[in-house]
Amino acid sequence: MNEKKEFKPYIPADKITPEITFTSIFMGIILAVVFGAANAYLGLRVGMTVSASIPAAVIAMGVIRVIMRKNSILESNIVQTVGSAGESLAAGAIFTLPALFLWAAEGKMDKPSVVEITLIALLGGLLGVFFMVPLRNALIVKEHGILPYPEGTACAEVLLAGEEGGANATTVFAGMGFAAFFKFVIDGLKVVPSEVSLRVKNFNGEIGTQIYPAVMSVGYICGPRISSYMFAGGLLSWMVLIPIIVLFGEQLVLYPGTVTIGEIFAADGASGIWGSYIRYIGAGALAAGGIISLIKSLPLIVRTFADALKSMKGSGTVDTSRTAKDMPMGIVLGAIAVLTLLVWLVPAIPVSLVGAIIVVVFGFFFATVSSRMVGLVGSSNNPVSGMAIATLLIATVILKLTGDTGAPGMQGAIAIGSIICIVAAISGDTSQDLKTGYLLGSTPKKQQIGEIVGVIASALAIGATLYLLDSAWGFGSKELGAPQATLMKMIIEGVMENNLPWGLVFIGVFIAIVVEILGIPVLPFAIGVYLPVQLNACIMVGGLVRLAFDKMKKNEEEKKQITSDGILFCSGMIAGEGLVGILLALFAIFGLDQVIDLSKVLNMPAAVSNIGSLVLFALIIVSLLKFSIWKKRK
Repeated sequence: MNEKKEFKPYIPADKITPEITFTSIFMGIILAVVFGAANAYLGLRVGMTVSASIPAAVIAMGVIRVIMRKNSILESNIVQTVGSAGESLAAGAIFTLPALFLWAAEGKMDKPSVVEITLIALLGGLLGVFFMVPLRNALIVKEHGILPYPEGTACAEVLLAGEEGGANATTVFAGMGFAAFFKFVIDGLKVVPSEVSLRVKNFNGEIGTQIYPAVMSVGYICGPRISSYMFAGGLLSWMVLIPIIVLFGEQLVLYPGTVTIGEIFAADGASGIWGSYIRYIGAGALAAGGIISLIKSLPLIVRTFADALKSMKGSGTVDTSRTAKDMPMGIVLGAIAVLTLLVWLVPAIPVSLVGAIIVVVFGFFFATVSSRMVGLVGSSNNPVSGMAIATLLIATVILKLTGDTGAPGMQGAIAIGSIICIVAAISGDTSQDLKTGYLLGSTPKKQQIGEIVGVIASALAIGATLYLLDSAWGFGSKELGAPQATLMKMIIEGVMENNLPWGLVFIGVFIAIVVEILGIPVLPFAIGVYLPVQLNACIMVGGLVRLAFDKMKKNEEEKKQITSDGILFCSGMIAGEGLVGILLALFAIFGLDQVIDLSKVLNMPAAVSNIGSLVLFALIIVSLLKFSIWKKRK
């Protein structure tokens, strides 16, 4: 039987090159804060985030290799390691923590402090990194060639293609610039409306599209299949369920509404029916979708956990080379113990001893699952929301049974869910980064330190970001729907107070089951049911552009390059729009949003302004074409 061939990284173990330097840490922190804030804004609008590893790697390579004239691939790798932590921590935080703000707005509890948000994010992020350290050898080294880690491998390929670093970095920065301009015109100057809607006479449905560059970019990055599932869910809500509710219930007062359905529709149109009823149907579909995805993954989850523990036990001979050095296990275990005690003892975190035990048990389990699952199916298919829903349900039930009810119980449940969600997101990100480092020949210990730096930087920024966005528009508003956090809030309230409109929730649950039986991926469809159709349609436009690119009659290498450039440009657009979103939030707080608002000055008729919106949307698509299909390449 042939022995397994020893893997040789790009930089050999006996060669020492710069990794953790002032440049790599400084640039990484900037990217962690930038991508963290941008993804927080995107996630609160759309309910999903995108990976920041590849754009961070491209920017790092562009700056270090092209601008600074340094040839240090491992330094660039540390930049993307630190930078990508911000996006993962933001994803975990914004899926859960805004629920605390929503309860505060309802008068059920005080608004969380910046310190509370920062500490929850920090402890969850650090636990995610430390849980992953003992798993690295089991999952990254021993399973090399078995677990592909798609994003980690792609990131290594981007860094290895360093000769094109400057051109690729230009594409990312161009995306940021174009999206910043478009976002400022749409939501800052308000020259044109942000969405175009169409209603048909004698029919109570509504269709339309938003015109945001970041939302369209999500569709391009996700691709046509995922986009179409989301759009199908939106069509079911807005062109089937809403018309049925209005048609048969016009004279009825249906809980949670307080006036007749006809009055709600007359006052706010289809949006009013969506806000009063469809959101609960969508929440039922989303919760069922999360649990179904978890149940389907259960055999894999159990096998994963068992395999990882088995690999950790049978370590065999100890490799002392540079590329095998992890953080010392004594420090790792000590840090996990201290962090667990802090979750329980720090007054700002509303978690009891029982909650702290739940955090550690579920945290390590889901960190293991997340790390292996992203290795198999990639970060985009990692069922983090399903894990968070399952944790929330179990934690809320346990807290209720132990007498921890009311506002303290709800606060404790969301804090536990937040920490677990962040642990799962950070573990997945850390494992992708360690895979990139393994292929390139990075020192694992230095990457793990880089992850810790990224977590600390983005945790310090996320509290201020959430406060800023809530102060400007409020979570649950039209500008920031916070769909995932609203869902988590509904789940906890449903268990603690039993006040949900269960009829609507169960309609959503059985829609999800039907969709699963038909063989359609439940989660993207359920997200589509839950979100406004205008947002889903904008995502669908991005998916159709990607479909057109995929169907081009060009050779495979050229098509791959065009698609890659499109993804980089769209990643830049997401970051650019997110940053201007944060800037406009500041404007709103200081009253400058009214000063720059040109909508009342222009006062265009609805038909003209809608045409203006569609023209601007066409320009956004043209900018994507310019930096992908029409891009001049050497």
